[in-house]
Amino acid sequence: MTADGPRPETGAPIPGTGNAALYPQPGNAPDGEWLRVHPASPFVRGWVALAAIGFFFGRDVFERSLQGRPVFDDELAGRAPWLLVGGATVLLVSVLGFILTWYFTKYQVSGGYVRVNSGFLFRQQRQARLDRVQAIDIVQPLLARIFGLAELRFEVADAGESAVRLAYLKIDDARQLRATILARAAGVTTGPDRPGEPAPEAPEYQVLSVPPSRLVGSLLLSEQSLFVLVGGIASVVLSAVTDNQAFYFYLIPAVLGLAASYWGLFNKGYNFTAAISPDGIRLRYGLLDTQAQTLPPGRIQAVKISQPPLWRPLGWYRIQVNVAGYGIVENAGEGSARTTLLPVGTLGDVMSMLALVLPDPGTPEPAVVFAAGLNGLDSDGGFITTPPRARWLAPLGWRRNGFTATDTALLLRSGRWWRQLVVVPHQRTQSMALHQGPLARRFRVADLVLHTTAGPVVPRLTQAGTGAALALFDEQSARARLARKRQTTEQWLRQVVPAGSEIPHGSPQEGGQHG
Repeated sequence: MTADGPRPETGAPIPGTGNAALYPQPGNAPDGEWLRVHPASPFVRGWVALAAIGFFFGRDVFERSLQGRPVFDDELAGRAPWLLVGGATVLLVSVLGFILTWYFTKYQVSGGYVRVNSGFLFRQQRQARLDRVQAIDIVQPLLARIFGLAELRFEVADAGESAVRLAYLKIDDARQLRATILARAAGVTTGPDRPGEPAPEAPEYQVLSVPPSRLVGSLLLSEQSLFVLVGGIASVVLSAVTDNQAFYFYLIPAVLGLAASYWGLFNKGYNFTAAISPDGIRLRYGLLDTQAQTLPPGRIQAVKISQPPLWRPLGWYRIQVNVAGYGIVENAGEGSARTTLLPVGTLGDVMSMLALVLPDPGTPEPAVVFAAGLNGLDSDGGFITTPPRARWLAPLGWRRNGFTATDTALLLRSGRWWRQLVVVPHQRTQSMALHQGPLARRFRVADLVLHTTAGPVVPRLTQAGTGAALALFDEQSARARLARKRQTTEQWLRQVVPAGSEIPHGSPQEGGQHG
């Protein structure tokens, strides 16, 4: 929950669709009215509890059916009334609890905030400032997809978890509510001649998609596969040398874990598409459980482009990002999926995604600079690398480890085998630190660490010359301070549209390309 004071704002009423006879619909309610989620929400969330109740009270019948024994005999007939009464009582209490949970769960969008009240015995209110919204996700677990429902998740700056979750709304209502909240957070106005008009969902332009064959290939050529292959070869060699077949059994948990990991990554990365709209970058993915993310422009804190060794012959890359509120307390699989901007893609895909994240690359030759960051050595693209005197500290990587800065971002390059390029927009540099151990002092090098929000990207310049690291420390501080002064508002469309102008929400904003 955010602790900031309210900031009065006006905007369109919450739009929506559906039958208002069942429960108040977002589109039929005036601004600020408290609305309820879909009545089926507690049952979609609690179906596991209902299944457990049914199994507990009906397991005797189930086991007898499997064993081929008579379903009803004297023993079961004596317990049947008690089982029926107990099961009916527990089921009635559970359903009543679900109904009360739905009745006391309400949400509101008003005064620049989205608020959710929940709880029957223990009340809870959560709220999030609209101008601090970092991303909005539409999540559809398999059961919710069957019933045409979806969950909305609002990620807010400095939130250690999803600040607000609305589960569940009709999918059309969820999309319309997301469009309205993103429009308000972006500073969209409907104009004085259309007061109270619902914000339409912004159109989008698809940028890329990941073919399933490429996703499968990337999993088979991943680091996990390499480790299992090495472990398998070691087990075969040890079994042959020691004549002990037990080493083969050590592979069983590794294979099972690898299969589970493959399935999780395939399920999350299947049908991955990326699109651009005035709302931001839209990502969709998922096989059984689908998810649609919307990352507003300028809210990505840091970007990491990586290339494992087995991907290099095919020219594949992965892109991960840091976004405030993502990947902190969530489970590893879900957090990893939500911070992945591109699970696997070509160099052209990488440049297309970078054009969305950083519309102004800050250099007249972006293709040369970013290509040097991904595959270059030494001073290619203007990079400053580890001095030759420290090559003994990184015999393979010293020609790769380096940095360069454009007018809009700092680029950090590292890794000879596992190549990485980290891009940090200047205004997203929160603080910096210089690290120098005794061995680094001996070779007159130092590491520079940039602090951003938590996530998979750790911006770190390794083994730079002491003079170069000190100069970068001062220069980056000045660049970050100047960039933050230029960013005068949290409403991202206000940063690109002159003050006093009406901001359109019906056509994509054009941005620069990386060439």
